[in-house]
Amino acid sequence: MSDELAKRDSYSAMMEMVQSFHDKHDFSGTGGEDMVYRIALMAEELGEMSSCVTKGKDMEEMAEETADLLILVLGTAIAGNFDLLDAFWKKMDKLMKRDARMIDGRIRVSEFRGQE
Repeated sequence: MSDELAKRDSYSAMMEMVQSFHDKHDFSGTGGEDMVYRIALMAEELGEMSSCVTKGKDMEEMAEETADLLILVLGTAIAGNFDLLDAFWKKMDKLMKRDARMIDGRIRVSEFRGQE
């Protein structure tokens, strides 16, 4: 792996780049870190991902739209001042303990409270 690729292959490098993007455009001072706005942007990106699937677009376009969503998610951690990496691992620990069920022909992983 090249040094440049190794440098880019980390969560901290991605967070630094997204922080740099926020700083460049003064998101904290211009409403770009408002949570309602960010949720709307994430919904928009999810819609663009859905469009890739429903309109049979290629995976390159799907990858780009997914990257847009990831950038927004990382930026939301910055805007909300929370540790997304820590939240990820805590959530994965919970998910790994959950059961899976087939519901309407699709796999679901949940706590299934009250659905015995």
